[in-house]
Amino acid sequence: MNKLDGCFCLVVVLTVGCVVEQTPNQEAEKEVAVAVDHFVGSTPENVSWGWFPVDKEPILTIQSGEVVTIDALSQAGSSQDEHPVSYLGSLGLPEEEIHQDVVDFWNSREGRPREGRSSHVITGPIYVEGAEPGDVLEIQILEIKNRASWGINRTSPTGGIFSDNYPGAQSGLHPKGMSGQVQHLIRTVNTEQGEVAILGENIQVPLQPFMGILAVAPDPKIGDPGVTDLGIQGSRPPGNFGGNLDVKDLKEGATLYLPVFQPGGLFYVGDPHGAQGDGEVSGTAIEQSLTGTFRFILHSDKSINGPRAENDTHYIVMGIDIDLDRAAVKATNEAVTFLVEEMGIDPDVALSLSSIALDLRISEVVDLTQVVSGFIPKSIFNH
Repeated sequence: MNKLDGCFCLVVVLTVGCVVEQTPNQEAEKEVAVAVDHFVGSTPENVSWGWFPVDKEPILTIQSGEVVTIDALSQAGSSQDEHPVSYLGSLGLPEEEIHQDVVDFWNSREGRPREGRSSHVITGPIYVEGAEPGDVLEIQILEIKNRASWGINRTSPTGGIFSDNYPGAQSGLHPKGMSGQVQHLIRTVNTEQGEVAILGENIQVPLQPFMGILAVAPDPKIGDPGVTDLGIQGSRPPGNFGGNLDVKDLKEGATLYLPVFQPGGLFYVGDPHGAQGDGEVSGTAIEQSLTGTFRFILHSDKSINGPRAENDTHYIVMGIDIDLDRAAVKATNEAVTFLVEEMGIDPDVALSLSSIALDLRISEVVDLTQVVSGFIPKSIFNH
């Protein structure tokens, strides 16, 4: 356990929006200092490899309302067979730019169980005092910062959405002219417009860092997506526990709500991304180690069936299923349920409103279960 003694050992300065005259579209920005109660590093003892253990000793125990800063380690560069210095060096990265925790995790791989598990390096679990199955854990994403000025994206003409194992795959439907599987080392730099990723001489992609994995410990059952061994939930497919959601909107300033399945909630975080498009179509984003600061709030008087979220402008619901069409149906049903239960809207009107104002987006399509996110604009309410 890595814990800072006292509430004011570390202070994070955040920029937040405050509503002016109760008008959602008129926001003023101000800087506020947030006291961080705890820090957790991505050391070998603090991470799991490719799964969400329900019986692992918590690396930290917190009270509802506390703020925790957490390092998240990318699996890109830390989980391959080749030593990180050799592997990353072959891509052009100098040894001095490789974080020590990358090497430390790589050296700790031997003896870690692999059956039924995926490749993500996941920090956790964090135990929230008082959390019980059926409760809701609110995770406020206060800050997300890069830990390195580089990331990796992997492409292949037969990977990601073009995999022969992808639902509905058609023989020969692959991009032409590609040279096979390629690991792209992507540099990130600060500009006057903000931090960007450099992809070629004339291409700059703005960074929007977020954690691909935000999870509570699940209740895994054989036959569930990603569960092939008793009690082991592989980290690749997301589910009602959250997990590998890859929803790029879960960035700084957003709030995620997850149902609790195990005592203490047991929060996990990982799969850090510097930037990603909706869908993550190649199977990877800019895989880039990050540090996140989160506030955890327990709601024992509420219940939900799966992930929900919000940001300054939208309420966000999610549909998760191995079938993309069913994921869209589930997202729409979640939207109607939210409008009825949380906004007090008649069910008939809620479905009508969903058809008029709900935007469905494909957040992730490459991780066995697929995620369709529904965005409900906050600006349509309180007129």
